[in-house]
Amino acid sequence: MRMPAEWEPHEATWITWPQRRSDWPGKLTTIAWVYAEIVRKLVPGEIVRILVASRAVEISARRLLAKAGVEMGRVEFFRIPTDRGWNRDMGPIFVKGRREVRVARFRFDGWSKYPDWKRDDRVPVRAARAVGIPIRPVAHEGRSVVLEGGSIETNGDGALMTTEECLLDVAVQVRNPGFTRGDYEHILRKQLGARDVIWLGRGIAGDDTHGHVDDLCRFVDAHTVVLCRESNPQDANYAALEENRERLAGYRLSDGARLNVVDLPMPAPLHFGGQRLPASYANFYVGNAAVIVPTFNDPADRVALGCLAELFDRPVVGIHAVDLVLGLGTLHCLTQQQPARG
Repeated sequence: MRMPAEWEPHEATWITWPQRRSDWPGKLTTIAWVYAEIVRKLVPGEIVRILVASRAVEISARRLLAKAGVEMGRVEFFRIPTDRGWNRDMGPIFVKGRREVRVARFRFDGWSKYPDWKRDDRVPVRAARAVGIPIRPVAHEGRSVVLEGGSIETNGDGALMTTEECLLDVAVQVRNPGFTRGDYEHILRKQLGARDVIWLGRGIAGDDTHGHVDDLCRFVDAHTVVLCRESNPQDANYAALEENRERLAGYRLSDGARLNVVDLPMPAPLHFGGQRLPASYANFYVGNAAVIVPTFNDPADRVALGCLAELFDRPVVGIHAVDLVLGLGTLHCLTQQQPARG
């Protein structure tokens, strides 16, 4: 079994309809329209499966999506209650063999930070059963394993990236107390088909997850990554991003190939209530019909979109994310791909 690359064919994309007002203070109505635009861009290429808390939420979502011009025949709703709704982290992580797709049943604990996570933790099982996909429990030395989808990035061909700040932390947000680098590498090889586990250092400033790789560095093909680069030496992100660039510069995959590292700019810092927000163009999502990229009303928007347009074989589309990032995540954080079966 392996975890396919995001650009491989999908059967569907999973999202959770926004409902938690405290994630987007005063902006929940605006955020619903952002979600509608996301769905509108994805449905030409695949089904979009939406988790909703209730019949009333479903009715409201259907009305808004129809107003936004979404092809509703490509949208499916599932009444599965959630706590927060960041599908990348709490949703099912799909793996694929020669003949079937399964869900690797990792656990979710609210990023080892928040107390409300028990409904989110049940989502992978409930979603898998809803669409008839087998579930593969994940354990290591008799313990269940906490792993969020945003903490890993794969090329689908044996290479996987993560960060030491997230998985090896022993003091701030400790997902699996006592797990070592070797433990994680064993789990990632066995469960996700990773031959090469590439360890980056720290993530970006403002990241509520304590170092998720999907705000930092992403595969765009089997041997190419885009890595965020900060041009201002005084910025909080400068040193960490340069150190990660040094790690990748000397890395060789097990097949002997070097990684091609392409610079992706960073937008100017965004703040809300005195807090740095994790605004990053690396939090894009690769759908079947389009690559959707967060934009921030920044001059670097155009540069980032142009960079990614040269690297992908499908349209690259910007989605306004200044309001979305108030929730401390954007497009990749709220989506989860389900690979095509067969």
